[in-house]
Amino acid sequence: MKRGLRPAKPVLPPGLDSRSATILREIVEEYVASGEPVGSRTLSRRLGLPLSPATIRNVMASLTEAGLLFSPHTSAGRLPTEAGLRLFVDGLLQFGSLSEEECRAIGQSLEARGRSLQDTLTEASSLLSGMSDAAGLVIAPKGEGGVKHIEFVALGGNRALVVLVGTDGHVENRVIETPIGMPPSALVEAANYLNAHTIGATLPDLRERVGADIAENRSALDQLTADVVESGLAIWGGGGDERGGTLIIRGQGKLLSDVDGQERLLAIQALFDRLERQETMLRLLELAEHSEGVRIFIGAESGLFGGTGMSMVVAPARNEANRIVGAIGVIGPTRINYGRIVPVVDYTARFLGEMLG
Repeated sequence: MKRGLRPAKPVLPPGLDSRSATILREIVEEYVASGEPVGSRTLSRRLGLPLSPATIRNVMASLTEAGLLFSPHTSAGRLPTEAGLRLFVDGLLQFGSLSEEECRAIGQSLEARGRSLQDTLTEASSLLSGMSDAAGLVIAPKGEGGVKHIEFVALGGNRALVVLVGTDGHVENRVIETPIGMPPSALVEAANYLNAHTIGATLPDLRERVGADIAENRSALDQLTADVVESGLAIWGGGGDERGGTLIIRGQGKLLSDVDGQERLLAIQALFDRLERQETMLRLLELAEHSEGVRIFIGAESGLFGGTGMSMVVAPARNEANRIVGAIGVIGPTRINYGRIVPVVDYTARFLGEMLG
């Protein structure tokens, strides 16, 4: 198991000389630490370089003209723009590896015996939130794991409960409408038929196998039982719903802790609403799928957090076959501690991928 990312050596971003890069890095690091604007006199004292406040002001003015800094009010202090943060993250950010003790704590937290998959994912989300002081999120795709068992339970009238048990122990229930006049034996026959096809199958595989079998009239099912079988599979979304998933977020309150202004508060509350929607989960999975490791989205870059002043650090959890079994990440203000959060997300994603693989 890898211990996370190795420390990155700062790389001078294109278009910046060493003096400008040093001043930008100092302003971003102060912003991450306190959220406060930084002035030329403060920089002059902190840098320990033979640069006068006037020289530093000139550099800050150039960085402002380049769209990397801005002044939040009439004071001489500056804050980084999203473009400035991106330049910092891409070329100036330094991050370290997790300690052996931190790696062990993550492993012990996620490997607790007797825990269901849902509880493990919830624990992972809470763990990320606690270690990042932001909101932790975990997404587990639906329908991509193996199917262990399917059961139909009569509910009375023309309804039945479909119980699907995954090879990972995860259990899901759905209610379906059954054909009028269907005998109870049809539910048993439908379950037996499906379970005979589940060996080594994922839900999409099972749907394809059964659909082809019924279409070619190779099964011994009567029409009523065939209808139950098809309804039982369709309730999990035959039109690609398996790309949905379970989204667990913990620590949302931390996103509101230092929000000032009604407009931003409403924007973040709207973000919470969007995170509950299926299309947002799909988008988050797509962002993770197109990355081999940790990706950082600042502000509006992800297409999800425009106007909220939020950033996201996300990584795919891949099994030994390099198949995505989920995605994990952290959502927080743009001044989150990227250097700390990146190795936490990276290691937890790798660990969780091996666990779920």
